[in-house]
Amino acid sequence: MPYSYDPQNIFAKILRGEIPNDTVLETAYTLAFRDIRPQAPQHVLVIPKGPYVTHDHFCAKASEAEIVDFARTFGRVCELLGVCPGEGGNGFRTIANAGADAVQEVPHFHMHILAGRPLGPMLMRAG
Repeated sequence: MPYSYDPQNIFAKILRGEIPNDTVLETAYTLAFRDIRPQAPQHVLVIPKGPYVTHDHFCAKASEAEIVDFARTFGRVCELLGVCPGEGGNGFRTIANAGADAVQEVPHFHMHILAGRPLGPMLMRAG
């Protein structure tokens, strides 16, 4: 089944300037901004400006320029936050939810960067 992008999702509205955000970094193809409900001292969302629903959708349909810009912007945001383990930071967690089983809340591809405290195990083992 093809992906169906909802242009009324909250991230689309942020990209159109209808909803304000706390921008960390913006490029031609990518926007990074602070989460309004942070789950860690550093919690930034990185989103492509194009209409992609999930990471696999983005990888399959985005242009090479969009993919490279997104990856480079993601790395630059980690540098700006000072969380890169190879550069003196204590590390970070990356999360990208896709679909109902992963409890994706906004149908626009986005990656979370969480850092600033020990985050514990990624998932609890199923019993």
